[in-house]
Amino acid sequence: MHLLVLDVGNTRLKWGLYARAQRGAALLAGGAMLLEDVGRLRQVLAAQPRAGQVIGCAVAGAVVTARVCAELDALGLRCNWISAQAEQCGVRNSYATPSLLGADRWAAQLGARQRVPDGAAMVISVGTAVTVDCLSRDGVFIGGIILPGFGLMLKALEMGTAGLRVPEGDIVAFPTNTSDALMTGGALAIAGAAQQMHARLLAREPAGVRVLLTGGAAPKLRDALGLPHQHVEHLVFDGLLCIAAQQTGACTETAQST
Repeated sequence: MHLLVLDVGNTRLKWGLYARAQRGAALLAGGAMLLEDVGRLRQVLAAQPRAGQVIGCAVAGAVVTARVCAELDALGLRCNWISAQAEQCGVRNSYATPSLLGADRWAAQLGARQRVPDGAAMVISVGTAVTVDCLSRDGVFIGGIILPGFGLMLKALEMGTAGLRVPEGDIVAFPTNTSDALMTGGALAIAGAAQQMHARLLAREPAGVRVLLTGGAAPKLRDALGLPHQHVEHLVFDGLLCIAAQQTGACTETAQST
């Protein structure tokens, strides 16, 4: 049976179609589109093998989610939209109100647990916003931080400062133009926050911490992060696959997608 997974973020919708087997799932096709292009979703999915199950997470709000549901309805599909739970797929949620944790952050933690089943992990997700979330060695999501992503940082500076509407720059050691200064400053701000959280988690988990970097803008941060890490493109998908497997009683091995 084919499984369609959806990650509806603040800027883009990401989708993946998996072939489920006795031992895990293999990614057959996938893609991403801006939220304003969601009206193309049915056309994109119609060109793929039909999914027997759809599972997703959405943080873009009710209006966008309703548009996605309408596209799925046109294909005779209904999505199981997940929300954060107190405990699921081997992870316990210590958020003050577990259901208020973002569904994408929760799915990423579940995905991290599949990849690091016996150790502590820190998930850095770089998108419209950046989240740095911490998972203990015994499988407890112990908390995390949220900060602006690259685009939001730049927009804030453009709104509050005259003359900073410049092309996107590069991350360099010593910027000598405004574009590079903005990009490098944003990268180092995110990296500094991540390093602070890593030090805190390592003090709690001295046996070691695996750092997983994910999200659409993750490549911008890789060289500036300053921490050994693994880039995982589909970490949220891994968590969604775990939930789907748990719901159907199937094997919960990590997807064969990366």
